[in-house]
Amino acid sequence: MGMLVGKVALITGASMGIGSGIAKVFAQEGARLALAARSEQTAALAADLRRSGAEALALTVDVTDPASIQNGVERTVKTYGGLDILVNNAGVCRLGAFENMSAADRDLHFAVNVKGVWDATKAALPYLKKSQNGKIIIMSSVTGDLVADPGEVAYATTKAALIGFTKALAVEVAPHKINVNAICPGYVLTPMAQSIAKQSNPDNPDAVIQGIAAAVPLKRLADPEEVGQLAAFLASPGANYLTGAQFVIDGGSTLPETVSVGAA
Repeated sequence: MGMLVGKVALITGASMGIGSGIAKVFAQEGARLALAARSEQTAALAADLRRSGAEALALTVDVTDPASIQNGVERTVKTYGGLDILVNNAGVCRLGAFENMSAADRDLHFAVNVKGVWDATKAALPYLKKSQNGKIIIMSSVTGDLVADPGEVAYATTKAALIGFTKALAVEVAPHKINVNAICPGYVLTPMAQSIAKQSNPDNPDAVIQGIAAAVPLKRLADPEEVGQLAAFLASPGANYLTGAQFVIDGGSTLPETVSVGAA
């Protein structure tokens, strides 16, 4: 029997990348799914999961629009009768030097990465309070709280903010038996990683991906479903005593102290 049998999970940014990986693992673990995203790929993913025997609802949701989020949460509850798990996964990353970054690009990072998480959580909370041991999982990053590269000021700032959000919210909702935890991935082989590679080196993005992999002790990027496995555990009863914590999943990329010191 799966870890999430009988649980209703709403996943934002579910159409591709890490969101898709989480959805596939949650389906394998028996969750009833509400997949929320702007992309048309969401419906195709939901259909694929239904063909495999899962219950999956596709929702067109824009996390920068509170009304859209509220509608998605209410449709989830109307369809399944409740909500047990919220995965705040939707995110955006546009590289740009701090001095040159436009106000529009800055504001987009905050609108999606911070306000989107805030508004989705606020919309879902009344229903999570009714659940037995509700779970909120927030997709942060190693970027911002642990490491950063040039051009990531906006992304790093918003992802670091989510760690503070996780900790403060965990304390506030603990009386309702709701667990709040953050996942901090390193590089995962997703469309976002491929976009970052293309922004970094438009002529040879593959070289960027290869360079990232070479710097990771495990010598590869993560598969989205590996992040999904961690999310599934944090959403399960096995994580009932974990809250306000951040879980790094980066293949050891934040471990090396230097690139030139050490025994061969």
